[in-house]
Amino acid sequence: MDGASTTFYTKPTLTAERKEFYGRLAARSAAPLWEVLGAIIPPEPRPETVPFLWHYDDLRPLLMEAGHLLTEKEAERRVLILENPGLLGKSRVTGSLYIGLQLILPGEVARCHRHATSALRFVLEGNGAYTAVEGERTQMHPGDFILTPSWTYHDHGNPSDGPMVWLDGLDIPIVNLFDTSFAEHYPGEVQPNTIAYGDSLARYGANMLPVDYSPTRPSSPIFNYPYSRSREALEQLKRNSEPHPSHGIKMRFVNPVSGGYTMPTIGAFMQLLPSGFSGAAYRQTDATIFVVVEGQGRTRIGDQMYDWRPRDIFVAPSWAPIAHEAQNDAIVFSLSDRPAQQALGLWREQVPMK
Repeated sequence: MDGASTTFYTKPTLTAERKEFYGRLAARSAAPLWEVLGAIIPPEPRPETVPFLWHYDDLRPLLMEAGHLLTEKEAERRVLILENPGLLGKSRVTGSLYIGLQLILPGEVARCHRHATSALRFVLEGNGAYTAVEGERTQMHPGDFILTPSWTYHDHGNPSDGPMVWLDGLDIPIVNLFDTSFAEHYPGEVQPNTIAYGDSLARYGANMLPVDYSPTRPSSPIFNYPYSRSREALEQLKRNSEPHPSHGIKMRFVNPVSGGYTMPTIGAFMQLLPSGFSGAAYRQTDATIFVVVEGQGRTRIGDQMYDWRPRDIFVAPSWAPIAHEAQNDAIVFSLSDRPAQQALGLWREQVPMK
């Protein structure tokens, strides 16, 4: 925010008399606002989240080792949590979101369950595994963006001959902030496959809706956004339009019913950074997780530079200056809590930074 003061409030001097008074307040489970006002209402975001980059090639051997150490049934979900160094021990990548890398080996099934938290999957490695949501299965391919809306039964299986790895993104911290977490198992290991393959994409993914359709939940009725379609759209836009000075060619995944985000708490985006792109710095209040799909480049977050390549993952805190550069044509997926911030009237941006 231009012109924002670096000091919102200065605490009064601590005297012996005041200290004794604060002790008596504490004994009654009370506290003086003037002692903490500057900390709890800062003049601009002060996130605990710090910038960080995970190289997939460093994590993959550890993920495969986990595959040998315990079975999918023992783990419920065999996932390595990617914890932000500023939030260690909290199972968070930002203040509001969780991410992890999930592995399913050939022949394994991750049993069916559901939970209040909303989840997305972004496929990193493998072909031929599936995710099932509310009776419909979809095959998973690298670059596919897959939804598991709140309180929907879902399971995963891998009938292929190779490992399957994807990134999980969940709104666990948001749900737990409100103390509204529920979870339960399906009566069987997997749910019956009652809906034909590709049904949801055919019904809702062609700029049409069934004539009698009525939404039953706020999330998108499509649960697989194939990478082939996303990539084709970005390539067409690259040929037809000038890139944004900060974002290149950037698109938002949408709910075809409302035109809004695919889920109410997590937004998902895909962007193309053309070869040689050197973006202007920008900043936004939604701390963002980036996943490299194709290409190589680097991103400056604050005063730190991070070099990235395919399948690397990096995070930028709220209100941190971000500037992308692409060595060659690069495709980057990202996710954040922007839908929740915008719904509450909290989201701000500065693009490009002056």
